[in-house]
Amino acid sequence: MNTAVSKKRKIKCSVLNGVVILAAGIICILFTGIVACVLIKGLPNITRELLFSKPSLIENKIGIWPNIMNTLYIIFMTLIVVLPLGVGAAVYLNEYAGNKKAVRLIELAAETLAGIPSIIYGLVGMLVFVQFCSFGTSLIAGALTLVIMTLPTIIRTAQESLRTVPDSYREGSLAMGAGKWYMIRTVVLPSAVDGIVTGCILAVGRIVGESAALLFTAGMANEVIGFFEAFEPGKSGSTLTVSMYMYAKERGDFDTAFAISVILLMLTLIINLTAKFTAVKLKKGDK
Repeated sequence: MNTAVSKKRKIKCSVLNGVVILAAGIICILFTGIVACVLIKGLPNITRELLFSKPSLIENKIGIWPNIMNTLYIIFMTLIVVLPLGVGAAVYLNEYAGNKKAVRLIELAAETLAGIPSIIYGLVGMLVFVQFCSFGTSLIAGALTLVIMTLPTIIRTAQESLRTVPDSYREGSLAMGAGKWYMIRTVVLPSAVDGIVTGCILAVGRIVGESAALLFTAGMANEVIGFFEAFEPGKSGSTLTVSMYMYAKERGDFDTAFAISVILLMLTLIINLTAKFTAVKLKKGDK
């Protein structure tokens, strides 16, 4: 009898292992196929002129340098606002909030915000930041719209990471006479840095890939903007995703669209590796 049960368990484990391996294989094949398709179609169209010049209808010239810079500006402006807000909210919900009903309500609201289509964020951002706040169609209006979009992701990932920190860390720090904020700053947050970095990477992925919301808020200008000018109201700018949409949908120039796709892949990879490297350095510094 025991032998029969053991055989059934082995069969079930074998089947489940096979399903898991099959699912992993399908994901790897899909990922490899997408990346290979983008690289094959996009790499031959990447030139120095494309990367380091701005477009000109008069000279019949295509360039994405303003779009690259606008994308970097949007990422920077969004992260410097959303990271302190998101991590601060997660710390409050996990470490300070005593009303469990209020915490559950806030978590429900965050989860609901995470599921709202980006086009709705674009419309709300246009009404609030572009018109009501008088920022106009600008990079700052687009960045603030993306702050609202990515805030739920940062809160949830940081909160889950804080929950993985053992209570013994907190109790040991408090027992040694540390205050609560000192304990959170020196013990809890460094221990949860991996989850915070993961949330940052997810946020960057959504920022880089967003186009619908930015069409209504950041605009489609292709002029080169200085770093400090990017924070001024009325400075409109087209990001890489918006530019890719315009080339593919409005102009039918799929060669340039695929070239921009390659740039987006490389940019995302560089940012993710930088975030991971920073997380490793922070952990080593704490030790």
